[in-house]
Amino acid sequence: MSWGTELWDQFDNLEKHTQCGIDVLEKYIKFVKERTEIELSYAKQLRNLSKKYQPKKNSKEEEEYRYTSTRAFLATLNEMNDYAGQHEVISENMTSLITGELTRYVQELKQERKSHFHDGRKAQQHIETCWKQLEASKRRFERDCKEADRAQQYFEKMDADINVTKADVEKARQQAQLRHQMAEDSKAEYSSTLQKFNSEQHDHYYTHIPNIFQKIQEMEERRIVRIGESMKTFAEVDRQVIPIIGKCLDEITKAAESIDHKNDSQLVIEAFKSGFEPPGDIDFEDFTQPMKRTISESSLSNSRADGKSEPKFGGKSKGKLWPFIKKNKLMSLLTSPHQPPPPPPASASPSAVPNGPQSPKQQKEPLSHRFNEFMTSKPKIHCFRSLKRGGAGPEDFSNLPPEQRRKKLQQKVDELNKDIQKEMDQRDALTKMKDVYIKNPQMGDAASVDHRLAELGQNIEKLRLEVQKFEGWLAEVEGRLPTRTEQARRQSGLYEAQNTSAVNSCAQDRESSPDGSYTEEQSQETEMKVPATDFDDEFDDEEPLPTIGTCKALYTFEGQNEGTISVAEGEMLYVIEEDKGDGWTRIRRNEDEEGYVPTSYVEVYLDKNAKDVYKSLQTISE
Repeated sequence: MSWGTELWDQFDNLEKHTQCGIDVLEKYIKFVKERTEIELSYAKQLRNLSKKYQPKKNSKEEEEYRYTSTRAFLATLNEMNDYAGQHEVISENMTSLITGELTRYVQELKQERKSHFHDGRKAQQHIETCWKQLEASKRRFERDCKEADRAQQYFEKMDADINVTKADVEKARQQAQLRHQMAEDSKAEYSSTLQKFNSEQHDHYYTHIPNIFQKIQEMEERRIVRIGESMKTFAEVDRQVIPIIGKCLDEITKAAESIDHKNDSQLVIEAFKSGFEPPGDIDFEDFTQPMKRTISESSLSNSRADGKSEPKFGGKSKGKLWPFIKKNKLMSLLTSPHQPPPPPPASASPSAVPNGPQSPKQQKEPLSHRFNEFMTSKPKIHCFRSLKRGGAGPEDFSNLPPEQRRKKLQQKVDELNKDIQKEMDQRDALTKMKDVYIKNPQMGDAASVDHRLAELGQNIEKLRLEVQKFEGWLAEVEGRLPTRTEQARRQSGLYEAQNTSAVNSCAQDRESSPDGSYTEEQSQETEMKVPATDFDDEFDDEEPLPTIGTCKALYTFEGQNEGTISVAEGEMLYVIEEDKGDGWTRIRRNEDEEGYVPTSYVEVYLDKNAKDVYKSLQTISE
């Protein structure tokens, strides 16, 4: 089966057919090119989609990705990114293996086709030229034969006519012979040309054209084979990425199977657990009995029922304390003794005391005592003003609930330990370098690293002190260390650093706020001393309470409890706060010594004007 023998006369149709084949190949190239563009566009859209839903750094959204469900979603996004990468691989392979190769092949094919059909046209032109020569020789032979016949007829006519001279007859005979000779020459030429044409025609149709058509046939078959191979490559490119795409899908399935709803629930507990106990029952307050002093409506009592034992030091505080109490009044509540005042000595009659004992008649503790217990809790958040200003939290994370504070402290300790390890690695490296310099002085000066080694040593020491500090706070939260008093805390050298103005301004203001803010109670400290630092606008600078009168000690009193002061019988003292119904009077000996004594132990002489001023100031402060 050969086009040269079967299609020897279909030169034009073969030319059209081969051109259609090239058009099909170019159309397929265009198809693959558009497919690669689609793959690139699809990959780009997948990457943008994955990027769109990735968590933003340093945002609250990133914190949500600690749960298994959100981590699975993040894994899905990452796998979709890899999935998009495989579509990019498809596009790249199709471009290099199909589009690029076929584009070059089409150019070569066009050149080859042009060459073959040029040879075919040249052969056709040659055979047509031979045919024209044959036709010209034939016509000339035909013409000469006719001329010879006419010359012969004319000679015969002249020869038969008796009236024609002999010279005319001879002339006619010679002319006939000339024409016959020309006819013979034309015949010979025609015969030669015919033989030559037949030979050329045989070569044309049996040699040249078959060879040219055979080459065209082979070219066309190569084109068909090449487009078939490209189609196989088209499928193979897709098939090569199927295992990787399958792995991506398997990873997505694995991430979905890793979702643990129980673990997520536990993580929610760890994230938001405050460490506080639920509030207890609220005591019934009998308002039928007259109160000795006005109690602010914003004050709350402990959630301890009547008749229960005194709560142990460090127990959980059940109520809330609003942060809107003036400093002087707050300090008086903070330092007020917890115990009821002792009765006067038996040798003296209570009736002899002008103002009599002022101990409360109820079994329940006075509200000021409960308020004092609340205020022994450790301050944990900044004042509201500093919160509005966006101030940073305290260094010991005391603005957080116990459980959250423990996590933050542990995280801080881990970070500091990592920093220490880095500094130690640098120090070790410099030490080795110094040893090398000592052994080989030509390599460097050993003294040049001493300064850096000293800096690293100081940095390591500072970081270790920081670790000890945070480990101490962490141990306090976890209950591993004994209670630290305020005095020990002040002696630690870190008191000033952690009691900034923002903390001090509200360290006495609250345990929790009306809007639901909360802090951890101070179960480790026995008293709270507020250093005189700058406060926000809500609080004025601390000033000594004004003197509202004088008093005379009727009996000797040994002030052994916190907030009390010792007095000797007959001693004259200044009164700075009268009895408010709890049986205690606040007095001052000098600028540095003041405290509470039982009201029944002193005889009070109030200055009326000073008392009025004090009450007015107290009313304003409330």
